[in-house]
Amino acid sequence: MSAHSPVGIYIHIPFCAKKCPYCDFYTRPYHKDTVSSYVDALCRNIIALPASLTADTVYFGGGTPSLLHGDAVLRILQCLHHRVCIPQDAEITLEANPCTMTPKALSQWKAAGVNRLSVGVQSFVDAELKQLGRNHTAQKAITAITNAAQIGFDNLSLDLMLGTPLQTSDSLAKSIQTALSLPITHLSAYLLKIEEGTPFGQSPPEIADADTAADYYAQLSSAMHSAGFLHYEISNYAKPGYESRHNCKYWLCQPYIGLGAAAHSCYQGKRSFVPYDLQGFISSPLQAKCEESSVACDDEERIMLGLRLSQGISLDDFPQKKEHLLRKAAPLIPRYLTYHHGRLSLTEDGMLVSNAVIVHLLDA
Repeated sequence: MSAHSPVGIYIHIPFCAKKCPYCDFYTRPYHKDTVSSYVDALCRNIIALPASLTADTVYFGGGTPSLLHGDAVLRILQCLHHRVCIPQDAEITLEANPCTMTPKALSQWKAAGVNRLSVGVQSFVDAELKQLGRNHTAQKAITAITNAAQIGFDNLSLDLMLGTPLQTSDSLAKSIQTALSLPITHLSAYLLKIEEGTPFGQSPPEIADADTAADYYAQLSSAMHSAGFLHYEISNYAKPGYESRHNCKYWLCQPYIGLGAAAHSCYQGKRSFVPYDLQGFISSPLQAKCEESSVACDDEERIMLGLRLSQGISLDDFPQKKEHLLRKAAPLIPRYLTYHHGRLSLTEDGMLVSNAVIVHLLDA
């Protein structure tokens, strides 16, 4: 990786109006004054970024980044433009909650330079949304995405959850049909995982078993394929040319720098993260950095992450492991793996059991 390869910039906005019962991300309640101090701290850290850096993706993740007013987003992006070379065609994504996507906010984000929105919808069935603790309705999400398109956002992604309480094959079909009726270019789908330490972890709701969740995944994949979306990564579908460029950096082991409390980085061959401490981040002149002990992007990690993508991995990139990988892959071809033109990749069936397949391949 050359010193001048473009990096991704990830900006963690840890504020939420309300924490969902399944969420185990680092979040804190929204307070206007705290947000202002947080943006100040982000700008201090941006000014300290290495000189001569080019960033071709910027991603505001959270939390709920769309709680930031347009002027705060503008200030952060202006700081970045002053310090970092951001090409005109850079992908600049903001994660958004439908409740915050007012026409005014949408116009301000667009004017600030945001050109891609990732909307946390989860379901288009009101009873399911209520069970998930979401504070929007299906209609609110439909209106938000329609407004975004009318204001000129032509790169719109939405999230759906699979295997949630109350979900059935019919209700999933309704959510998929509604999603596809909207002007979206990308869809991310996540299986609901019950995490320890969350309200759902302490009092687990009834959710789909593994077989049912697998059926839902297959149902979604089939519908997205029929609608002309590429299943380019295990959990992601895109119209051609609309793959998430920022998230692809994670799977391709390309460099990215994280800013903000709890943000992660992979830069100059090292992985690091900022402590999960909002006040510590705000009060420090520069963010603290905890380096992870393992080597970033070693062969094992590149295989594991690369196989998440439908393009898979080129075995020529792993000359010392090529024979081993081919030997381990042989019994899994053609059901779970394909091998064409030197590339090993998961099939649709393989994506369903990707963890097991990857563990098998890497088993010494």
